[in-house]
Amino acid sequence: MNLNEKLATIQTKFKSKKSRYNSFGKYNFRSAEDILEATKPFLLELGVSVTVSENLIATDPFPIMESKATITDGTDAIHATAIVGIDLDQKGMQMPQKFGSASSYGKKYSLGNLFLIDDTQDSDAVNSHDTKEKPELTGAALTKAKEFISNGGAIETIKKKYNVSKEIELSLTKLK
Repeated sequence: MNLNEKLATIQTKFKSKKSRYNSFGKYNFRSAEDILEATKPFLLELGVSVTVSENLIATDPFPIMESKATITDGTDAIHATAIVGIDLDQKGMQMPQKFGSASSYGKKYSLGNLFLIDDTQDSDAVNSHDTKEKPELTGAALTKAKEFISNGGAIETIKKKYNVSKEIELSLTKLK
């Protein structure tokens, strides 16, 4: 099994609970730690490792951090990134908290990009009561799917999770 197939296995079997609660916005969310915890069972099974690295890529007019999630089998590697600005004017936070908050956000989104985690509601919230209806491939999920295909992923993997129109399938096929 090559690295693309291993990543596709994780992407299609991955389940991560939204274990955190934002009392201000009144919603549940998953953290980078939740995502990493959910990937651990796959690491030894598939012979891969996952890392996240961060780099400060700009400082003017404000700090911008790049977070890069990487999956590797020791030979090949696939990367996904997220870019995060650091709000130096955020009230109520000390400087380390401002950078830590941006770091957590960047890690979460780079991992989300790598594992094709979309921000749609949990399946329980939109339970179709056994009708097997898949969501349309649009928006952020489509962007992540394009990156997946560009990195050598299979359209069939995406079609297992999403309803893919003929037009979108054709545009994804051209990315290979």
